[in-house]
This record gives sequence, structure tokens and C-alpha cells, in this order.
Amino acid sequence: MVGVLRAAGEPTRLRVLALLAHEELAVMELSQILGQSQPRVSRHLKLLTEARLVERFPDGAWVFYRLTSDRLGRAFVDQVLDQIAPDDAELNNDLERLEAVRQGRERDAAAYFAQNAPRWDEIRSLYVDEADVEAAILTAAEDRRFARLIDLGTGAGRMLTLLGPLADKAIGLDLSQQMLNIARRQVAEAGLSGCELRHGDIFATGLAAGSGDLVIIHRVLHYLNDPGAALIEAARLVAPGGQLLIVDFAHHDLEFLRQAHQHRRLGFSDDEIARWLQTAGVDALSTTALPPTSTEGLTVKIWSARKAGGAPALSPSALAQRSAA
Repeated sequence: MVGVLRAAGEPTRLRVLALLAHEELAVMELSQILGQSQPRVSRHLKLLTEARLVERFPDGAWVFYRLTSDRLGRAFVDQVLDQIAPDDAELNNDLERLEAVRQGRERDAAAYFAQNAPRWDEIRSLYVDEADVEAAILTAAEDRRFARLIDLGTGAGRMLTLLGPLADKAIGLDLSQQMLNIARRQVAEAGLSGCELRHGDIFATGLAAGSGDLVIIHRVLHYLNDPGAALIEAARLVAPGGQLLIVDFAHHDLEFLRQAHQHRRLGFSDDEIARWLQTAGVDALSTTALPPTSTEGLTVKIWSARKAGGAPALSPSALAQRSAA
């Protein structure tokens, strides 16, 4: 306990804890926000890690930090932060600089998506055979009909055109208007009149809880500053008995993807996804790995999760077929 108190009882380290309460951050981002050298910030983080108040996880050449997932340690951090005055000038300045870091990320991502939207499928095809991935997604979705599909971060709308024929209604959300324009064209050409495209934030969709019996996040998490929060919002949208599908890359070391393609995270491990799903209140059903065709490629993984509370929802057409049978 003395070690824990010493770790938290220092101004810079207290500022670090307050920042990590908002999202996981890389060392260089913390250095930028705190206005201190990276070696100095790293020493503070080492003490906080040794006291088990924060967790360190390397991701390629970057190292990220987040608040501890240990229940007692997190309770201690929350109690300490609750004692800080909400109008504390220094911490509020830190939050303003954090917001500037976020806006910088968003500007870079928006510029990237605007530039590459017309050839999005071409870029994705560099990593893994799309036909194999899509076949595996259909298998994971059990190729059954759904009342309502929700595609978070829909991009060019490929998941809508793939899974939309299985759904009575579908919604695709994305922050990029350029991507949404492409998705609208793709959906129209596929003749999917039940698909709706919306400009929306994956962290705060504005959709009702339990409004989708299939929710999919297809190759989106590696762009996000807080993938765990996105999964919690996605799980909120899953109806009792419904399914959540996560499609993304397994952890890798292709560092160039950060600069060339705005990847914030270099894939994810099964343990990391499982921990987030547990926090989100859904149970992982299965994991499918699709290795690349070349040594330079990326392994695509599909994590399938189910929300407890009932049988999967069936679409009206599926119900009619069951009644006829």
C-alpha cells in the first residue's frame, strides 16, 4: 500500500492517471500532453506500472498504457481521482491538450479516408483474400436471416452488400461522408432497398439498446483510439440472443501501416478481445483465423460473440417460413 500511495502521490503521475481515465495513450502522446521529455514520462509510467495502477502493452514500435484492469487497483485509482476538484486548472489544461491530440488523429484519419475512399476495396485486398474472409463471415453468421443488421464503421458498404440480403432491415454508420457516398451507390446497385446509411459515431451511435440481432464491426477497431469503448457500445446494440461479429487483424509487426494507412493499433490478441467482450457483457463463441497468402500479409481474425437472454431474433420472413413448415 505504501508503494501504491507513493506511485500515485506525485503531481505528474497523478496527471497521468487522470489522462488514462479518459482513454489509453501512447508514451509519445503522454509526453506531448504533459510537456515533458519521453524518458521522463517513461520513468513515471514505470513506477505506476510497478505499483499495478496502470498496464503497459507494446504494440509494434509503440507502447500504450491504460488504467489497470485489476478490480481493487482500479477502485483505488477511481477513489483518488474523485478527490480532485473538477475545476483544477492543470488537469483541465491537460484535457485540452488531450483533445488537441484527438483532433489531430481525426484530421489525419479524415484526410486518409477522403483520399483513399474511391479505392478502398483495392487497399483492403492487399492484406488478405477477400473471398475467403467473406465466406468465413457468412459461416460465422450461420447464413441465417436477421430482422435487423447494424454495420458499425460501414466504410464502402461491403458488409451491407454481403449480409444485407439476409436482413429485413440494415443500418450502416460511418463518420466519413465520402465513404457513405460510396456505400450508398454500392447498396443501390445491389438492389438493397432495406439498407439505411447514416453519418454516425461508433462510440455514440444514438441507436436504441438491443436494436440489432446482428451487429458487425469489420476492420474498424485498429483505427480507433479506444477500441474497448467501441465494443461496449456495439454490445449495447445487440439484442438478447443476438450476435456480435468482430473482424480485424491478429496482432502483427507491420509498423509502416501506422503512417501509410493510419492504423493506430497493429492488430489484437485473443486475450485482449476476450477481456473487452467480458466487460461488454457478451460471451465469445468462437474465433476463426485466416492466414495471409504471403509472408508479408496480415492474418484476419473473426471473433463471434453472443448476448445472453434468449434465442436469436428471427426476421418476419424467417418466422413465416417456420410457420409454413
